Amino acid sequence: MVALRAGMMCVASSVLLWLCGAGGGAVQAQSPRPEKQLPLAGESFLAGGRPAFLIAGRGGLPRSGRSWVWYAPTLPGLPGGEERWMFRQFQDAGIAIAGIDAGESYGSPAGNRVFDDLHAEMVRRGYSSKPVLLGRSRGGLMTLSWAALHPEHVSAFAGIYPVCSLSSYPGLQRASGAFGISAEELGLRLAEFNPVDRLQSLAKAQVPMFAIHGDVDAVVPLEANSGLAAERYRAAGGEFRLVVPRGQGHTMWTGFFECQELVDFVIRHADPVVPAADR
Repeated sequence: MVALRAGMMCVASSVLLWLCGAGGGAVQAQSPRPEKQLPLAGESFLAGGRPAFLIAGRGGLPRSGRSWVWYAPTLPGLPGGEERWMFRQFQDAGIAIAGIDAGESYGSPAGNRVFDDLHAEMVRRGYSSKPVLLGRSRGGLMTLSWAALHPEHVSAFAGIYPVCSLSSYPGLQRASGAFGISAEELGLRLAEFNPVDRLQSLAKAQVPMFAIHGDVDAVVPLEANSGLAAERYRAAGGEFRLVVPRGQGHTMWTGFFECQELVDFVIRHADPVVPAADR
């Protein structure tokens, strides 16, 4: 009877251990993380526990394959098929494309920390510490906010109708949750967080900028975003090329995503990394 009782206790203990430890691992193994759908073949991975992606460059001339473009926003459905042509041009030039899902961070400190994780992971993998940042729409808030904190880690910025001002989009009330403060406090501290108010460090570091932005954009108005950013950046001594397609709004017009001038700008400024064998 004693032996039987001991055996039953052993089985019960094993079951408990399985539920608390090994069993949890088994359940996780049965629930693999789905691969992110990308415009081109690439890799899905986690950086700091957040979903990220990497589309490798082809590694030929004129780049080593270690230069990269940092795309934002990386969200469900983004980047999308409209970026395929542009991404292929980068890839063919030996430039990789990567991004990380920071959620609807709007360039908040929490979102910047997520971006820190991707930057660290890309550098760990041997990629350049100075990517070109590419912000589409609200991705402008994310990339420019991070860039203002780390101008030494930015080779250039390019934007497709990028949001540059929180008060313009999404508005202080909607953005305040991402910052963990009230809309009133965000308004009082706007200069601390607003990309268009934080361009001086980038201008001082001589980071070149480019944006394409339609003149009838009702969602992200040109004047309050790329227009104001270009004006202030130039006043601070920085280089800002602004292309304004007439009669275009916040749309999927192919001219935004197949802009040869934007592609040439990115390729020209992508930071080359010399392979160790060639040093």
